[in-house]
Amino acid sequence: MIDRHRFPVDPWRLVETSFSIDDVGVTETLFAEGNGYLGLRGNHPEGSHAHEHGTFLNGFHEVFPIRHAERAFGFAEVGQTIINAPDSKVMRVYVDDEPLSLDIADLREYERALDMRRGVLTRHIRWMTPGGKDVVIDYERMVSFEERHVAVMRVSVTVLNADAPVTVNCQMINRQDGQDVYGGPGLGKQAEAGFDPRKADGFANRVLQPEEHWQDGNRAALSYKVTDSGMTVAVVADHLVETENEYSSRSLVEPDVAKNVFRVQAKQGVPVTITKAVAYHTSRGVPARELVERARRTLDRVEHEGIERLFERQEAWVRAFWERSDVLIEGHDDLQQATRWCLYQLAQAAARADSLGVPAKGLTGSGYSGHYFWDTEVYVLPFLAYTTPLWARNALRMRYLMLPAARKRAGQLNEAGALFPWRTINGEEASAYYAAGTAQYHINADVAFALGKYVRATGDTDFLHREGVDILVETARLWATLGFWRFTETGEPESFHIHGVTGPDEYTTVVNDNLFTNVMARYNLRYAARVVREMAVDQPEAYRAMVDRLELDEAEPVAWQSAGEAMHIPYSEALGIHPQDAVFLEREVWDLENTPAEQRPLLLHFHPLVIYRYQVLKQADVVLALFLQGNQFTPAEKLADFEYYDALTTGDSTLSAVVQAILAAEVGYQDLALEYFRESAFVDLGDLHSNASDGVHVASAGGVWTALVAGFGGMRDHRGALSFDPRLPADWPSLSYTLHWHGTRLRITVRRDEMTVAAGEGEAVSFTVRGAGYTVAAGETVTVPLEGQGPVIPGRPTLRQIGEQLREDGTLLSASVPDATAATSVPVHTGTIPIVTADEDQADAAAQQAFEPDIRTQQFPAIDAGDVTATV
Repeated sequence: MIDRHRFPVDPWRLVETSFSIDDVGVTETLFAEGNGYLGLRGNHPEGSHAHEHGTFLNGFHEVFPIRHAERAFGFAEVGQTIINAPDSKVMRVYVDDEPLSLDIADLREYERALDMRRGVLTRHIRWMTPGGKDVVIDYERMVSFEERHVAVMRVSVTVLNADAPVTVNCQMINRQDGQDVYGGPGLGKQAEAGFDPRKADGFANRVLQPEEHWQDGNRAALSYKVTDSGMTVAVVADHLVETENEYSSRSLVEPDVAKNVFRVQAKQGVPVTITKAVAYHTSRGVPARELVERARRTLDRVEHEGIERLFERQEAWVRAFWERSDVLIEGHDDLQQATRWCLYQLAQAAARADSLGVPAKGLTGSGYSGHYFWDTEVYVLPFLAYTTPLWARNALRMRYLMLPAARKRAGQLNEAGALFPWRTINGEEASAYYAAGTAQYHINADVAFALGKYVRATGDTDFLHREGVDILVETARLWATLGFWRFTETGEPESFHIHGVTGPDEYTTVVNDNLFTNVMARYNLRYAARVVREMAVDQPEAYRAMVDRLELDEAEPVAWQSAGEAMHIPYSEALGIHPQDAVFLEREVWDLENTPAEQRPLLLHFHPLVIYRYQVLKQADVVLALFLQGNQFTPAEKLADFEYYDALTTGDSTLSAVVQAILAAEVGYQDLALEYFRESAFVDLGDLHSNASDGVHVASAGGVWTALVAGFGGMRDHRGALSFDPRLPADWPSLSYTLHWHGTRLRITVRRDEMTVAAGEGEAVSFTVRGAGYTVAAGETVTVPLEGQGPVIPGRPTLRQIGEQLREDGTLLSASVPDATAATSVPVHTGTIPIVTADEDQADAAAQQAFEPDIRTQQFPAIDAGDVTATV
């Protein structure tokens, strides 16, 4: 999964002990640094042999017309893609006028490390030059969390065995419109071949138009205006020299490059240290000249305080982050390292986004064009809400600020209210393929769900009543017009349906009554109706302001509540499961077990129409609904649904394994849960999907936290009540994590025979553990004994022959793999698919006990069905 000789286990650092050019794209991602606004890929400071030179600023993008082969009304028209800001990472070292080039250098020592306790990337090299000079080069890079516009790079060079001329060539380069420093495209561009929808869009013409550029002593500035989006960017870099050696400097500035070159007559054993402090500023309307002045002022302030002080503040910031966010896995340093790396990526993606979105790749690569998806609300925001609520509120404000564009988009699709874009940077829909884009209306409910999650965790009704309610009202309005009623013969409304939508599973598109969409829309409608009712009673002034602002009719919340209560939730009596949509079970079953590995992932080897004909999932869909709305399903339903859909899920999406881990743990497949968790924790570190070079899978990193806290830690917050039902893996001595509940910090530790909850300052917190109620006061600890870790089912669900298994229409289920060579004119039935069992030995027993109750379901408590109509 990961080469532990090259990347040894270290609970607090990601360490690389030898350089390789073969996977440079992956390591650029793994060693990237960022703060949510500014991101630097882990390119080496030499500036050569890069897969993708990456310097990204959140929201800094170019637009382009989407060219549809056949256009239709309402198609997205303007695409957006993140673009490269000027690259300031280059600090190239020469000794005896020989450049350090890692691919051919005689390296006697090499270590690169992302230090997650200090918030700094370091690299140590001992280089024997062709001329026999023994040279030590130490490098540090930091993207400041406190100063969101600032990055600092530092290189120190010491010749150990002789005097020698040393040159350090520091550069800023416009790579968006330029090439590799040696005249060719980056390694990633050379290697790209074939179609992959996950890659970013490119441009044939110039993107960054030069504006002001200058040199002033050791300080340099570049600035640009983006050709079509009109955005502006400025970068100013200053260089500080520390050495007892004699040195001189020269500078050069052109529209697309600025150089500050330092030539040192280095004495044996006397170091030379160059520190580069850089400030980036962007805007959607401010002239570039003004941004240059802002960047200049930023550097003046930082340098006045001192660079060392900036490093100290960084370490203090990171220490505070871990105090409120760390998850401890006792006895497993490999998983501890992977977990901390994932959590650190969440900080790097979201900490200083400051009401901008959280891109799917953070700021570590150009994958998915730097777009914001539903990933933030469903996978990232729970971590933010329970560890650093301010970041969660900022992420939600991004959606609030998008409401004008979302209202416009809903109108284009003949709906009321607002429809959030499936993928976007500037708030407008950027998905060219509507079937797997705009049709995913569930994003509206995902945003509403995230808002509810935040309010439940924090109790922040002020934000809810000022801005959040606008989101709820406008999203509920969309569901009310998108769906429709079915009536009885007497004309009475019977059920509410939503047609022509796509759920999270993008291998099944544009369907009727997708279960995930319907369940989440029901939540959205109920929650919106409840909040409006409560505001009318508890906050009459805020209620009246909202009514005036949104022109709300008092009949609307009543209609939303009615639609929510009547929402159609598909269920198959024949199979005892919830169909993913109205016709999902009518499709043939894709035989994943006999699909060749070279044909995975399916989206890169089969036309969408081929995939759409089958029961096969890119990612968890129904299973995700079972988790997010777990209080709406019985334990027996969860078990049956999990066993059916797990065997059909390819995991071609990195969003899948974390959800499967959580439900596997809950229903009893505990070994399988741990397997899915490991897959999630190492999806980038092990490059398990062969696309880590495009950037970090931020949503999967967020899911790692949720899998630990909700999966193994057993935490739920349904209806605003904090509850726990742990599922500690068999070989884990303990699991410990921190939650913030309404301002009180809780430290939860799960062991095999007990669970402790320690409260910090704040109000007392009430919670339940497996149905029993407890309260912990500030400064106290409550210990709860545990009898076991829940039900245990061995093996994993599989598709197997078990005899007669019929659909609702009486036809047999059968499994196959699409094969263009099959020439039989009459299909030959070779048997039914194996509906799921835990292992081979259970198959015969399942057939014999077809009419006996499943004793596994008796290990769960009964569902709490209280007040399901009025609370969410």
